[in-house]
Amino acid sequence: MEPGLPLGGRISGPRLAVMLGSWRQGGSRQGAADLAAAIELQVLDGQLPLGTRLPAERELADALGASRTLIGAALDRLRESGFVASRRGAGSWIAAPGRRRRGPLAPAGDGSIDFTHASSPAIPGMAAAVDTARVRLADHLGDHGYQERGLLALRERIARRYTERGLPTTPAQVMVTNGAHHAFVLVLRMLAGPGDRVLVEQPTYPNALEAIRAAHAIPVPVALDPSGERGWDIAGIDAALRQASPRFAYLVVDFQNPTGLRLDAEGRSRLGTVLARARTPVVVDETLVELDLEGDPRHGPPPLASFAGDLAICVGSASKTHWGGLRLGWIRASEDLLGRLVSARYAVDLGSPVFEQLVLTELMADDTLLDRRREELRGYRDALAGAVHRYLPDWTFTLPRGGLSLWCRMPEPVSSRLAVAAASHGVQVAPGSRFGVHGGLERWIRLPFSLPPDRIDEAIRRLSAAEASVRGTPASLDAPIA
Repeated sequence: MEPGLPLGGRISGPRLAVMLGSWRQGGSRQGAADLAAAIELQVLDGQLPLGTRLPAERELADALGASRTLIGAALDRLRESGFVASRRGAGSWIAAPGRRRRGPLAPAGDGSIDFTHASSPAIPGMAAAVDTARVRLADHLGDHGYQERGLLALRERIARRYTERGLPTTPAQVMVTNGAHHAFVLVLRMLAGPGDRVLVEQPTYPNALEAIRAAHAIPVPVALDPSGERGWDIAGIDAALRQASPRFAYLVVDFQNPTGLRLDAEGRSRLGTVLARARTPVVVDETLVELDLEGDPRHGPPPLASFAGDLAICVGSASKTHWGGLRLGWIRASEDLLGRLVSARYAVDLGSPVFEQLVLTELMADDTLLDRRREELRGYRDALAGAVHRYLPDWTFTLPRGGLSLWCRMPEPVSSRLAVAAASHGVQVAPGSRFGVHGGLERWIRLPFSLPPDRIDEAIRRLSAAEASVRGTPASLDAPIA
């Protein structure tokens, strides 16, 4: 390789064309701008990593059915903004987007606001829990340290929480994992293989979709009603189970990511009946169940597993409640199924870190920590709702009773274009298309409320300016700084 050129794979013209999808937005006159914006979005989404070599102009023109003039103009735009670098005789490749020119409201230095992660900093009390765990670690230094099911003390606390929520559980029904996503991947590897179907909600958690595709399985979507008027389409799920015969379903029925919806007890009973009748296992993602901002999680609707029985596999996590840096989650399932999962786990890892489990055990012993976390997030949620009403008054949303994000509907289908424009205004957001099985959802965008109110207000102010630039209404750029 020629010195000075970045390492990276090459993407073909046809593959890039598939990735870009329907990239034309503004008609033939805006073709170059639309193509450049579509490629920028793939870079910001991580789909085109740094160093990826782009196809030659002729190859890309043939793949996209566009003129070489348009392709050249789009690449010129990308080079000017810093997303693409080129060298004569070496072609073009994806460059660091941080080198692009800042937009009119982008902050000087590293002042970008990350609105892509719906997660909070470490919970207050983390340092004290670490100190206690450090002392208790001495009790474990004399053994081998491998805990394929997890520390008994932690599994007891997790089991107790399920029992308090109405699902009697013993520690033998719990396995500690390296986060909820790790738990889901373990179940996915055991239940599904290449070509198998997995029923999912639409929209849903993007990383679950990526895991399903990585296993060469096929996600089968059933649409949610994001307005909250209907929520889960139980009849549609029933039909999908009969017609698609999925190996299992993946559902988030508590403060669903990204919509924030919560299925009531009557709906869970109906859904459990449908799943039981079809004999379809269901992975229930309960990562957000403890973030009930209007009440005590123990008094909410019973877990879906109360209605689906041994077909239900619950996965949970400390990432949203306590801290993502702990990288701890769990699986709650029947003892028989959990035994199979433990055997399957040996192909992936040999257990979760002991020290982090000791820390989480201490944190879960103090319910007041989560009480304070929920109170804090309730204020953040209300601050975000107020900022959206103030800066983006024509956006609509249903205020969620829990979780970590608003699912906002925009008056125009510009979510992907807005995500690109927002980056140049100093705020990173995830477009609605990230949450769809086949993209789309261009009228929707997820906004987390995991940042302090002052940062939330500034992020929405910048997002308002970005939307104004996308919609061509520069007067909105004069939004006041709170």
